[in-house]
Amino acid sequence: MASVSRVLIVGGGAAGWLTAAYLAKALATASPGGVAISLVESADIGILGVGEGAFPSIRGTLSAIGVSEARYLKETGATFKQGIKFAHWVRPPDQSGADHYFHPFSLPSQRPGGPELLPYWLLGAAGPGAAFAEAATMQKRVADACRAPKRASDKDYLAPLNYAYHFDAIQLARFLSEEARALGVIHHTATVDRVDLGEDGAIAGVVTQEVGTLTADLYIDCTGFRAALIGHALGSPYHRVSDTLFVDRALAMQVPYPTPDTPIASYTISTAHEAGWTWDIGLKTRRGTGYVYSSRHTDDARAEEILRGYVGPGAKDLTPRLLKFDVGYRETQWIKNCVAVGLSGGFLEPLESSGIGLVETAAYLIAHLFPFNGEMAPVARTFNAFMSARYARIVDFLKLHYCLSQRRDSPFWIDNADPASIPDSLKDKLTMWRARPPHRLDFITDLEMYLPASWQFVLYGMEFQTDLTASQAAYPQMDEARREFATLKDVAGRALADLPDHRALLEAICARA
Repeated sequence: MASVSRVLIVGGGAAGWLTAAYLAKALATASPGGVAISLVESADIGILGVGEGAFPSIRGTLSAIGVSEARYLKETGATFKQGIKFAHWVRPPDQSGADHYFHPFSLPSQRPGGPELLPYWLLGAAGPGAAFAEAATMQKRVADACRAPKRASDKDYLAPLNYAYHFDAIQLARFLSEEARALGVIHHTATVDRVDLGEDGAIAGVVTQEVGTLTADLYIDCTGFRAALIGHALGSPYHRVSDTLFVDRALAMQVPYPTPDTPIASYTISTAHEAGWTWDIGLKTRRGTGYVYSSRHTDDARAEEILRGYVGPGAKDLTPRLLKFDVGYRETQWIKNCVAVGLSGGFLEPLESSGIGLVETAAYLIAHLFPFNGEMAPVARTFNAFMSARYARIVDFLKLHYCLSQRRDSPFWIDNADPASIPDSLKDKLTMWRARPPHRLDFITDLEMYLPASWQFVLYGMEFQTDLTASQAAYPQMDEARREFATLKDVAGRALADLPDHRALLEAICARA
């Protein structure tokens, strides 16, 4: 079996260049004897350029590549993201009750030896009306005040509060391409005309218009929805989940700020509407907005009306960009000498920023399972099992946001509450959680993109009811829990004074860079 020493990534964008940079660092591409990595991308195929949010894992990925956080923030126009604010997901705007909940990135507080706060919150130790995310962390109060999660003196990727980034996808791809090339990645600008297969069914080469045939030992398909290698050439079937997740279109619009000093929100704002939801992301010079919706429950004209109504006067002279997508994933993402990364492997809507996170996961697995000895089959089986399970678990997590809604004001929300649209694996969890809160044993750590705390924040943000009456005796630390909730409230007030304004910190960091 021939050794694997040459990798060709087909397709650029954030997926291609992030994979290239991570692999180049992990596989010592710039060093003698390191794995040679090339990337080919067409000048005629643009970057999707809409996904503008990440998950906290991105900090570890950028740090592993060796990227300076200050330079990253300056060159990509990135801002800090401390979580997601969900408006009108529980009930429509015309009904009384809480109009939003928050999914913070910081974990619920738990002191060494102290009680886990969730069951005590369920038993009322935080007081009446206290939302779990606000009672168990200080992050909501900090983010609501447009404060940053860190201070100018904090080191790269370290902070008192957990965070990710909002970013311009096109600038991110450009930045990562520079990093990857500095790490030894060879860049070809060429259009792939066809993919040739060998007698064994593996990829023998990709034929381009400009530089002829490019060959490698391992091919990575980053061609997006086209899936030119894994789909068209190798025929990996696509597993659709449109019977569970209904949204399949988006209208995107980039909205300038009215003034240069407009405060920048440090969370994504997701607002539910009659047939989907809008995203609202604050970058340094603009907001990225869009409406994600189900074409089965509305039409494009009505969707544009919803988006323009949400954005307001700022949308007057702007033209939204229409995107269509097929929600699902390939259960077999590694076939012979080809592996899919990014949209070529699947897409599960942008609700919780799983897109970039799945690219990170795939790059990590390729690097650390790398088949140096040419034995691809066991690596492929491991990769496929891992990625398929992770996609399936993300589907459950995303559906959690929809199926617990109390909204019945449109067919979209009625259909989302239909038990027939809820996976059995999620139904089992919800049944168990009626009598106890989520526990780490409900999750297989290495397969999870979202930690148990994320499930908890969404579950109880959506006002799910867990009755602990039968097990109340198992929670004897009520007084200690009350003190911890009170301490968190006090510390959150001090954090507001200690942490800087979001825009001011970004300007200070970029000036330093």
